[in-house]
Amino acid sequence: MYVPSFNSFTDRQEIIAFMQRYSFATIVTMIDDKPVATHLPFLVKEENDKLFLYSHFAKANPQAKEIFDKQSLVIFTEPHAYISPSNYETEKVVPTWNYIAVHAYGKARILESAAEKAELLKHTIETFEAAYFQQWQGLPDEYKDRMMNGIVAFEIEVTDLQAKKKLSQNRTDKEIDNIIHSLEKSDDTNVRDIAEYMKQLKP
Repeated sequence: MYVPSFNSFTDRQEIIAFMQRYSFATIVTMIDDKPVATHLPFLVKEENDKLFLYSHFAKANPQAKEIFDKQSLVIFTEPHAYISPSNYETEKVVPTWNYIAVHAYGKARILESAAEKAELLKHTIETFEAAYFQQWQGLPDEYKDRMMNGIVAFEIEVTDLQAKKKLSQNRTDKEIDNIIHSLEKSDDTNVRDIAEYMKQLKP
């Protein structure tokens, strides 16, 4: 990922927190020299200073058969906002876009056993809707087994982590304030989130 020095995003814990907040990500792999992508919810966990991503494919997804022992790219990105030239102090400017993105690279390992799949689903439910877990536990074993047989669960140990904050860091203080005030007025929560991230960069 192209990251100019002024857009550098290096705080590891902040990067992990961003990935956990915007955990519905895109996994990209190569099949026959063609990039293929699937959109999945991920669990993001740091264990003994190593970073792991956990998720699962539908077994029928062709990408599920090609992911293992190959380099994968998982892209985490969500809030973004159009930045109007009207926010700037000069007319010799063009529109742009502010955003935050994290690229995580690594090779996937299949979680083959029923116990590993069950543990992954348990943690997924606890992360996204803990109240549903009691209902899941009460479902017939035959039904749960059929659901688990229909997925391919995996983990990725992240070996390369790249992150970028493009939040108008190269603009003047006045222009940054103008942009923040403009974005805060939006009805779009994505846009307002960018305003909040920009405010966090202010001294």
